Amino acid sequence: MSGLHDLRAPGAITRGGLVVPQYPIPQDVHPPLDSPEYLSTVKRHPKEPLRALPQRLTELTGPVFGNDRVGENENDLTVAHGGPGEPIGQRIIVHGRVLEEDGRPVPNTLVEVWQANAAGRYAHVWDTWPAPLDPNFVGVGRMLTDAEGRYRFTSVKPGAYPWRNHPNAWRPAHIHFSLFGRAFTQRLVTQMYFPDDPLFFQDPIYNSVRDEKARARMISRFDYAKTEDTWALAFEFDIVLRGPEASVFEEEEDEDDE
Repeated sequence: MSGLHDLRAPGAITRGGLVVPQYPIPQDVHPPLDSPEYLSTVKRHPKEPLRALPQRLTELTGPVFGNDRVGENENDLTVAHGGPGEPIGQRIIVHGRVLEEDGRPVPNTLVEVWQANAAGRYAHVWDTWPAPLDPNFVGVGRMLTDAEGRYRFTSVKPGAYPWRNHPNAWRPAHIHFSLFGRAFTQRLVTQMYFPDDPLFFQDPIYNSVRDEKARARMISRFDYAKTEDTWALAFEFDIVLRGPEASVFEEEEDEDDE
């Protein structure tokens, strides 16, 4: 669902007194739900056309994400772990802005991230490939964007990992992003990659985005100016909700004009 805050978007319609946003879906930008190269989609993708559901009172009134729900240091994945020491790996700073298509910032939006550790392993019971777990790294964080739509996370650079989608299959290093809007149903999910990764050529998730310019928007920019001396490298990753420069999101709903 594009657009986290501007419910009265162009083409919005009213149903029973509620405003239902109607957004044009950019072509060849978001990956198709059925991407044969990504084998899991064969069984997981919907077999019938999707229908956009109206935002009724339940969706519009809760839950609401506020400052009281985000704890201190939750945007620092190197300390929000409860372990006895620091995580292993190259410390990084990931920062950027959440923006509307016209450049307006999106404030007070909950941004969540999750990622593998420096060895390419998730702290999850289903991840069992023989890479070491890090007792000092859980790999999850969250924060609210500020008045200018800015966010900032401190973490360690994730490693690549095998995933058995095809022979000798390895996922490029990446960080998952989730954004919430004013209603619980307003959620967008995307992935951030790192510059010059040698595994782009064989990753079906990255290459399911057919548009080359859209794929480029999934890659962060090395930011030397924000790199902190003797502490961490920095990468910039802006997220644009819609429009010709929109970020790539994992799912997109077909519009229902009924």
